[in-house]
Amino acid sequence: MLIRYKNAYKKVAMGLLSYMSSERNLRHLQGTICLYETDPSRKLYLWKEDQRIIGVIGVLLVDEYVLELQHISVLPSFRKQGIARSMIKELMDLYPNKLLTTNEHTAECASHYGLIRYLDKTSQRHISTHIH
Repeated sequence: MLIRYKNAYKKVAMGLLSYMSSERNLRHLQGTICLYETDPSRKLYLWKEDQRIIGVIGVLLVDEYVLELQHISVLPSFRKQGIARSMIKELMDLYPNKLLTTNEHTAECASHYGLIRYLDKTSQRHISTHIH
């Protein structure tokens, strides 16, 4: 289940985010966490299963219609089990009237799962798929 990020989860969230190639530098990672803690337009959620946090997903609330997927990561030992798909589905349930877009770091992941509505920013074409 998705839970909102709290400062108590900072080390866990940083560990999960560090699996993304864009977040391997410690200073950059600390800056990313700081943005989620201070910018009200950025939301970070953790995925919890059986009392263990195993995933993270972060978005930017662009406007009243658009969310931009900023980060998504799952612990390596839990990959290929549908966790990222479940995180995206629950996220879209939280924001049912929003279009989910990607950035240069999340576009490949989003298209890989093929289950969300998103705007491919590189080609500026709208891609619609369905969440199952």
